[in-house]
Amino acid sequence: MENGFFAMVSRMKYINRWALMRNEHSENLTEHSFEVSVIAHALAVIGNRRFGKSYNGERAALLGLYHDAPETLTGDMPTPVKYYSEEVRNAYKTVEEHACRNIISMLPDDLKDDFAPMFIPSPEDEELHKLVKAADKISALIKCIEEKKAGNSEFIKASEGLEKAVANLGIPEAEVFLKEFLPAYELTLDELKY
Repeated sequence: MENGFFAMVSRMKYINRWALMRNEHSENLTEHSFEVSVIAHALAVIGNRRFGKSYNGERAALLGLYHDAPETLTGDMPTPVKYYSEEVRNAYKTVEEHACRNIISMLPDDLKDDFAPMFIPSPEDEELHKLVKAADKISALIKCIEEKKAGNSEFIKASEGLEKAVANLGIPEAEVFLKEFLPAYELTLDELKY
């Protein structure tokens, strides 16, 4: 439907993540995308300040905000299913690309060029997409920390896997975030305030 873009993106709040795992607190795509956006921006700032990069932090945040929007049409595919085999990964990628084009088609023609880059990766955003990918994994790691703090052992193995996955990305900005900022997620509110 033309002009249904924002209504469709708004439906992210109805898509829950971590469907195959018991959750103490359910997390929807809106919550996750906000966190990814904040972390992607932080990674860009870290890159600029500490590693002499010239990332556009605001653009990184925007890419993070929309990174899972196609899941309003596809749903959140559980990781073990999504990455089961190369054939499944390729099939899901095709479905996701179709969902992106479908969502963009919901915009009036004069706005499509402004929003399409949030859904269809462009070469000039390649480095920022790497930061968003790292932010996505860090956000998932934060979810694991929160679940473990709530006494949910279901997320122990996922946490270990995500720590390795972030390290394997080889993104120094992500390493800084893990070392300097991730430990604070283990703290209680009273500990954070001081």
